Amino acid sequence: MFSCPKIKDLDVSGKIGLVRVDLDAVLDDQVDPASNLRLRVIKPTVDFLFGSGALKLVLLAHYGRPEGVKIPELSLSRLVEPLEKVLGRKISFVESLDFGEINNLVQKGDSGSVFLLENLRFWKGEEENDQEFGSFLASFGNFYVNEAFASSHRSHASIVLLPKLLPSAIGLRFEKEIENLSKLFENPSRPVVTIVSGTKKDKLEYLFGLASFSDVVLIAGRFPDYLDDFSIYRKDNRFLVANLNPDKEDITIRSIELFEREIKRAKTIALIGPIGKYEDEGHRLGTKRVFESVANSSGFKVAGGGDTIKAIEMLGLSDKFDWISVGGGATLEFLVKKTLPGIEAFATLE
Repeated sequence: MFSCPKIKDLDVSGKIGLVRVDLDAVLDDQVDPASNLRLRVIKPTVDFLFGSGALKLVLLAHYGRPEGVKIPELSLSRLVEPLEKVLGRKISFVESLDFGEINNLVQKGDSGSVFLLENLRFWKGEEENDQEFGSFLASFGNFYVNEAFASSHRSHASIVLLPKLLPSAIGLRFEKEIENLSKLFENPSRPVVTIVSGTKKDKLEYLFGLASFSDVVLIAGRFPDYLDDFSIYRKDNRFLVANLNPDKEDITIRSIELFEREIKRAKTIALIGPIGKYEDEGHRLGTKRVFESVANSSGFKVAGGGDTIKAIEMLGLSDKFDWISVGGGATLEFLVKKTLPGIEAFATLE
């Protein structure tokens, strides 16, 4: 794993910057967007860049899966007000999808302006990692900062092309993500216990990778339901698979107790995913007891994933963790592969 260019080493004085941020999963009607961690982590980097003399900043982000079609419901326009509240700065939303018009608006903007471009995935070139689209984006600014750790497992234009087209660096939060997550697999205090749960099938592909640095991987959620034969994990002593209650919305008391036993022994813990349907009070016991057990551990504790963060905040445990990652899939991929496409994109700059 190589070192990424740091924001403090980037010459930004008098220049226009493109800052890739992660706003996906922020537009939740049940949560005040201004309290969302993915919004809050943007402010230190924006403040640092302006404090270092940056002229203007253009924020780049995506939301949902519009697949190159402009869908009003997936517009980032609703985030202007919460972004202004979090950043303490006026945000100019750029609704246009015309590159010439966008460039004209940015160039004519006053010094100190912050622009938010419309959903990048309204352009097909973003997900297709199209070189021409990347070049158009690059033409809006003079330097690039990736502050979208949670999206950096995607080989999309704004993640992997811009670092090759402009003087670039990772953001302040991105740097800390790498530093803290690396502690889980670089000479960790043992035993290392990783807890993986949730409902997304794609997490299954990471189980053996997580076991490569963990002494035990605790598996909960609906995963046993996804495979016809989960015995391969049950027979491997690196895994402890929870049993589900009859309604399959939580794990059994016996499984909770087994998890608590392993957590109590742990010196390093990674918590990725709520244990059951924590949103429902009647199915919250597994999440409550396991999360509280982790929070009360004296070991090094890391948590990651959108639902994990929501559950931690619901239980009032946020200040009990050494690190809470903004990533979900990106966190898992980094732990297993020790890198991400968004990190590899800086390789040519080293």
